[in-house]
Amino acid sequence: MMRTFAFASLAPAVVLIAASLFGGVWPALALTFITVMVFLLDKLTGDDWALPTDATGNGLSMLLGFTHFAVLGTVVWAVGGGVALTLLDQALILAGAGLWMGQVSNSNAHELIHRTTHVPCRLGVAIYSSLFFGHHASAHPKVHHINAATDKDPNSARPDEGFYSFAWRAWSGSYGAGLRAENMARARAAKILPAWRHPYLGYGLGTLASLLAAFALAGLGGVVVLCILALYATLQLLLSDYVQHYGLRRTILADGRPEPIGPHHAWNAPHWYSSAMMLNAPRHSDHHMHPARTFPALELSKTDMPMLPQSLPMMAVIALFPPIWKKMMNPRVAEWTNRPARRKTAQDIAPKTLAAARKGGLPNRNMPVWDYDKTQSGPSHSDAEHTGSSRTDERRGV
Repeated sequence: MMRTFAFASLAPAVVLIAASLFGGVWPALALTFITVMVFLLDKLTGDDWALPTDATGNGLSMLLGFTHFAVLGTVVWAVGGGVALTLLDQALILAGAGLWMGQVSNSNAHELIHRTTHVPCRLGVAIYSSLFFGHHASAHPKVHHINAATDKDPNSARPDEGFYSFAWRAWSGSYGAGLRAENMARARAAKILPAWRHPYLGYGLGTLASLLAAFALAGLGGVVVLCILALYATLQLLLSDYVQHYGLRRTILADGRPEPIGPHHAWNAPHWYSSAMMLNAPRHSDHHMHPARTFPALELSKTDMPMLPQSLPMMAVIALFPPIWKKMMNPRVAEWTNRPARRKTAQDIAPKTLAAARKGGLPNRNMPVWDYDKTQSGPSHSDAEHTGSSRTDERRGV
């Protein structure tokens, strides 16, 4: 299975580098590789409900991280003026690279910032910063994972909300919410931390370094290319957030807290090839229930998890057309909101789980993890999941 992940995620990068260096047929092939071929393989081979592997995916994630910078530098240099490319070739390369960075690099950076060791996490932060979205490394674990599927999360699309109104609210809201979370964490730290260790300063410096590198590679043209790629990749990430949480809401319990995150609080997609390309990002429910679980081990359940009618990349395209999107998705949101099993979870399982959690105490509340599949007696935290979140805070100086 790891070979499938490796081919689906790395092959487009190789074709994009060839397109940037040689032009000719390669730019059209690069865009086709990450669009038409993905669509056809998803359709021709059907859904993959195979059991997950025990692999960690560490080697592939690190390789993809370094490949991101190889692709980014090559495209910036070539399209910025380093290679004699036609205007059509430049447009095709930018479209293909933007899709790869938005769907693969973003998914991989997300995987890396959840790792508990220093180098992978820093590499994930560097990828996000190179795409002008460094604050996501703070907002995602400290805001989104706590408040997903509630109105407190800027990146959870509300019922009947169109993508374009969501996009700006999500970007600006996550920036501010992540900053507040980091400031609060620093205020709670056992020792006073110097200002230069503030994560947001690192994100800004990372973005500045990317701009300076682009200028060194291809002058102002390189800076323009980098900005286009960053904007396009960020659009892909926001579309993914919009699609995966659209309209689904956690019930607010009697004590004012939301029910624990469950399998029915995120949209999923079973399509095997696009899932392999995106490192199982479409298996979103299981990721929220087990944030420390590596991408090859994420699971799907046909009965317990909401499924998208098309693959995640296809649904992202449909989301660009709000009337079509709402006609397709609003009935599905209503179905999952009103289904009896979901009401039982909110009214019965959640209060018992919360009571057990409070009785036993939670070592770290930054990233709560709950398991609805096994018991109703308490959280399914592992020591590794708790300490992983704590170590991430220490690495970032909070």
